[in-house]
Amino acid sequence: MVAKSSKPNRGRFILFCFIVIFFLSVLASINEFRFEGALSNESLVTNSSEEDLRILIAVLTLPDQYLRRHFLRLVYGTQTLIEGAKVVVKFVFCNLTKEEQKVLVALEIMRYNDIIILNCAENMNKGKTSTFFSSLPEMFNETNGPYPPYHYVMKADDDTYVRLNSLVKSLKPLAREDLYYGFVIPCGSMDPFKHYMSGMGFVVSWDIVEWIHGSDIPKKHVVGPEDKVFGDWMRWAKRGKNRYNAKWSMYNYPDPPSVCSHELWNDTIAVHLLKNEKKWIRTLTFFNHTDSLKPSKLYHIS
Repeated sequence: MVAKSSKPNRGRFILFCFIVIFFLSVLASINEFRFEGALSNESLVTNSSEEDLRILIAVLTLPDQYLRRHFLRLVYGTQTLIEGAKVVVKFVFCNLTKEEQKVLVALEIMRYNDIIILNCAENMNKGKTSTFFSSLPEMFNETNGPYPPYHYVMKADDDTYVRLNSLVKSLKPLAREDLYYGFVIPCGSMDPFKHYMSGMGFVVSWDIVEWIHGSDIPKKHVVGPEDKVFGDWMRWAKRGKNRYNAKWSMYNYPDPPSVCSHELWNDTIAVHLLKNEKKWIRTLTFFNHTDSLKPSKLYHIS
């Protein structure tokens, strides 16, 4: 009896296996289709993101300014960007010269990866700005990445507070080639085609960065006030045909009063000459920088 009943069981088992295999084959085909569709959607997202505005802000500072860098990381890292923009902040200085710098700066790089060390001797008006801009294409142009890697590069001082969303909104409607943007010097001028942009924070498009990398003009003229020297390059090479004067959304801190300053106001892109903690605190307070702090049982700040 047992032998007779095993034959139909074996047949049913074979049929069951066939059905399972067929079902798994269909399921695998469906999953493959879905996987290919997901890859296609991912590539669309990547392509669309290439249209977003990409800005590199380079804060020129000194190796020993550890506390200033940590503070600025807080200032820039707590600003929430509007959709469609990518802003990267890097701290820039020349070769390290002290043993403690090599340890402490290495720790910063390991933790934050936001430092660029140029191959130069630290200086203010002897070519640091030239070295910085001419080094950028080799650092950031990649065959696998988007081109340009950044639409705009902003050189900023470490005593300048840049309101990132205000900067983004200001740049979005502007040309993305041959652009030179900033606070026009002399302070009384409103004509961006005369003289040069203040070193507090000026912006150029990526094609100008590549021109600096390959041109002999910057190489032959590096000594002098870095913002004025940069303006000389633009004038001699007839570059920066698309110029934008961001005055008076960019200005010096109002104390002490000067031709280059005015009171803090809402329509602000950048405030310069924040030389001490008191000025920073007043500025951050005016712009309600910490209003997005979320409530928690762990602290109370009134």
